[in-house]
Amino acid sequence: MKPSFSIVGCGKVGTTLARYLTGAGYTVHGLASRCLESAKKAAELSGATTYSTDPLDVTPGADMVFITTPDGLIKEVCDAIAAKGGFSDKNMVFHCSGSLPSTLLGSAKKQGAVIGSVHPLQSFASAYGDKNPFEGIVMALEGDEAAVNVGLEMAETLGAKGFRIQTDAKTLYHASAVVASNYLVTLVDFAYQLLASSGIDHKDAYTVLGPLIEGTLANIKKVGTVQALTGPVVRGDSATVSDHLDAIKDIMPHVMGLYTVLGRHTLEIAKKRGTLTESSRDELTRLFSEP
Repeated sequence: MKPSFSIVGCGKVGTTLARYLTGAGYTVHGLASRCLESAKKAAELSGATTYSTDPLDVTPGADMVFITTPDGLIKEVCDAIAAKGGFSDKNMVFHCSGSLPSTLLGSAKKQGAVIGSVHPLQSFASAYGDKNPFEGIVMALEGDEAAVNVGLEMAETLGAKGFRIQTDAKTLYHASAVVASNYLVTLVDFAYQLLASSGIDHKDAYTVLGPLIEGTLANIKKVGTVQALTGPVVRGDSATVSDHLDAIKDIMPHVMGLYTVLGRHTLEIAKKRGTLTESSRDELTRLFSEP
């Protein structure tokens, strides 16, 4: 018999979690949200019969409680529930923040609850789609051992892959996700800007660069970042890099800093290949260090 669960915070994540946990055979105990209409909609999707604006109506009696409010409200909501005796040693309490540790739920732990965090590495655009958004994704777990074990089983049931991470490294885990997703968008936009300066229309940018981007990602997956690196830096081609810098300085000086910062970090990856000569290393270091 799978554990029962309650959701506190029926936004996109909470509603989606309620819907797919129910579909995976978990019993929904109750749903609570600041807006009753949100709780009601989540109930309609998950088949819940109990929904409320008061978390105390749904937390007692649930095996698992998920606090899926915005990050800035997690501790406040948990503390408010705990202050009114809403948790006990029969509860396992989770939050779903990617950057905050499970220790944020300390007030629930003081009442005997087991605590943990479960972060689905996914963007939840809507709770009403037909495709299971947990299928094939990674869910990061940390916290008390019992909570992590239950979370790993839950991830597998939802079709995801569960991973344990260290509680004290949670922020760096989230920073990694930001770099991989958000900053990738920034990097591609940077490439688009440079391409536009060569006369190619923005609407054609992905047609031109898309195959290269996708091929690079495929190479990273296949051989890792060090071996996937190609281009003038790993070849030690300082003349080409110097030409790039001159052209950027003339036409787009506002992005010089971004190019040189990326160049310095790319040079560190290239050094791991062990193919650069000392002179090419020194020259590239000089070029990427110039203002």
